[in-house]
Amino acid sequence: MQLVLPAFIIHWYLSLFSQTFFLHRYSAHKMFLMNKFWERFFYFLTYVSQGSSYLSPRAYAILHRMHHAFSDTEKDPHSPHFSSNVFTMMWKTKDIYNALLNSKTKIEERFDHNYPYSNFIEKLGDSWMSRVGWGVAYSVFYIVAFVYFDMHWAFFFLLPIHFLMGPIHGAIVNWSGHKYGYQNFDNHDKSRNSLIFDFLMLGELFQNNHHKLPNSMNFGAKWYEIDPTYPVIKVLTWLRIIRPNVKPADAQF
Repeated sequence: MQLVLPAFIIHWYLSLFSQTFFLHRYSAHKMFLMNKFWERFFYFLTYVSQGSSYLSPRAYAILHRMHHAFSDTEKDPHSPHFSSNVFTMMWKTKDIYNALLNSKTKIEERFDHNYPYSNFIEKLGDSWMSRVGWGVAYSVFYIVAFVYFDMHWAFFFLLPIHFLMGPIHGAIVNWSGHKYGYQNFDNHDKSRNSLIFDFLMLGELFQNNHHKLPNSMNFGAKWYEIDPTYPVIKVLTWLRIIRPNVKPADAQF
C-alpha cells in the first residue's frame, strides 16, 4: 500500500497535468507560447505520463475545438446530453477521435491549425507495441508490489485506471462538467462548474467558466474557485519557460 498508492496518485496527477496544461491549454487553445525545446519536453512528458492511454495533441486539439464550437449540440463530439451513459459517450468520442487521428473524416479548416506535432512521438504513442508495453509495465509493478511488498490484492482493480488514464480524465470532465454543478455564466450550453475547489481535476471541472472565457489561463472565475494549474502556469511564466499569448480572454483558439 505504501508503494502503490503514491505511485497511483503520481500517475493520476502527472497524466492530468499533461492533459490540462499541454493538450488542453496549449495545444487546443494556445493560451501561452513556448520555444521548441520546451514544446518537445512537454510533448514527451505527455507521452510518458499518459503511457498506454496516450492522446495525440493534434487530434485532441481538433476534437476540443469542435467541442467548443458545437457545445452541447448534436455536433458536439462528447456532450453527455446526446449519450445514454458515460460509457456510450466515451465510445462515441473514441470513434470521432480515431477518425480525426487517422484523417478519415473531413476537418473544418478553422479547427485544423496551430497545434504542436511530432511525427515520431505520434507514431510511437499510438502504436500497439507502446500501448501494450506500458500496460505490461504497470502490471509488473503491481505484481512486484503484491509479491514483495505485501500489497492487498484489491489494488489490482486500479490497473484499468492506469491503462485508460487519459480517456478517464476526459470522461469525468465532459460528463460531470456538462451535467452537474452550478453556472456563473449563461453560455447558451449546458456547461457547469462541478467543484468549488477543483483539486481532483486540476481546474478542469470549471467548465462553465472555461466556456465563457476559453482563453483565460485561470479556469477559476470567483474568488473561491481555485484552479490548481494556474499557479504552476504563473511559475513557468516567471521562469520564462512559457509566455502569455496575448489575445482576448473570450477568444476561442
